[in-house]
Amino acid sequence: MRVVTLSEQDDFDGWRDAARGLIAEDVPPDDVVWQVGDEPVDLFATVAEPAPAPAPGAFSVPRAFLDLARSAILGSDPERFALLYTLLARLRREPKLVEDHADPLVRRLDRIAKDVRRDIHKMRAFLRFREVEDEGAPRFVAWFEPDHHIVRANAAFFVNRFASMRWSILTPEVSIHWDGKALSEGPGASKADAPDGDPTEEVWKTYYASTFNPARVKIGAMLKEMPKKYWKNMPETALVPGLLAAAQARESGMIARARDTVGGNSLIAWEALRDEASGCTRCPLYKPATQTVFGEGPVDAPLMFVGEQPGDQEDIAGRPFVGPAGQMFDKAMAEAGVDRSRAYVTNAVKHFKFEQRGKRRIHAKPGAGEIDACRWWIEQEQMLIKPKVTVALGATAARSLFGKVMTIGRERGRALQLPDGGEAWITVHPSYLLRLPDPAQAAEEYARFVEDLRVVGGRLAGL
Repeated sequence: MRVVTLSEQDDFDGWRDAARGLIAEDVPPDDVVWQVGDEPVDLFATVAEPAPAPAPGAFSVPRAFLDLARSAILGSDPERFALLYTLLARLRREPKLVEDHADPLVRRLDRIAKDVRRDIHKMRAFLRFREVEDEGAPRFVAWFEPDHHIVRANAAFFVNRFASMRWSILTPEVSIHWDGKALSEGPGASKADAPDGDPTEEVWKTYYASTFNPARVKIGAMLKEMPKKYWKNMPETALVPGLLAAAQARESGMIARARDTVGGNSLIAWEALRDEASGCTRCPLYKPATQTVFGEGPVDAPLMFVGEQPGDQEDIAGRPFVGPAGQMFDKAMAEAGVDRSRAYVTNAVKHFKFEQRGKRRIHAKPGAGEIDACRWWIEQEQMLIKPKVTVALGATAARSLFGKVMTIGRERGRALQLPDGGEAWITVHPSYLLRLPDPAQAAEEYARFVEDLRVVGGRLAGL
């Protein structure tokens, strides 16, 4: 049994030199015990021999393996050294093994390396320096708790970024210090060794609070990219729960005040909601679109129609249902005897999604993530309008209203209950009628659409 003792948890050079020697002697992976410093060796090892010194040889490894090893060595998995040596041994027989990401060993090491890279990113993104006085000069000190052994590997990044500062980064395992000229290392520290705050931090928190926009916050995405474990080290994140709660309280109060006006008119709240939506960045669709296209109609409308998304003309005009599909919708409403002026019309997605083909912008169907991101606005519109009946025009609108995939053919023609208890109906979107190539089929489907609207109008009269 061979025992390899590495100097540190991130000792890549030591692991590489030992692995070279072991491979040169063709030592099987099961005959090697890897340990760090004074850690206890395998209790079942009967013979503890030191690893051989590196020996020259013709065996070479792909660059991809070296890149993988440099990252995986920094992981916290105690088996990483053995796993990498096992992969190295197999590479002698399977030179392209490292490219086979379906192989269980490669997949496991890939996962370790991915976690390490994510931890490196988190340290760079979420570490916060606080200023302290050190020997009559400012020093900036930060506390961080990495999940993996990444501190030494990350040091060069902070040296390059803060070359003119004197700083220290304290972690439980090791601390690194930069004096403006040289990098030094010290023992691990505790959170109590790091300062709590400084005057600059208070200025930053004031600025952050004044620019915080709750409409642009995606809670799920924020927690995924910035887990709560990092919040305690970041001054601005301590403000987030209170800012969100205050925003929700303001919104609730605004809606309540608006509903107390004559006739229950929620116009003030609706206008505030529309203005808030104009700056929405909940999904990437806002980038290429001209503008947000919000809902339109009486804020006390008994009937609400939800379409898919604005089209090319709606995107330019900033109003829903003004293009060819909107004109088809107006015509059908008139034939069905439903008063269009008493209906509130909106879309499941508030920005135009398209593909650019030359000078034309071709409609593209919104994805599930885009529908879910925009669902918050639909819910707010429903809370304000409080329609007696809501009609989903197409599958995208139905998914937005019900929070799940709905089949038009199965659900069409009958009253459904929304999650909030309201009544809803599902029919096709007018744009579907415009795409039908067969005139006879188009006429038949149009008549069926008009009948759907007529039934909805009748239900509305009976409620």
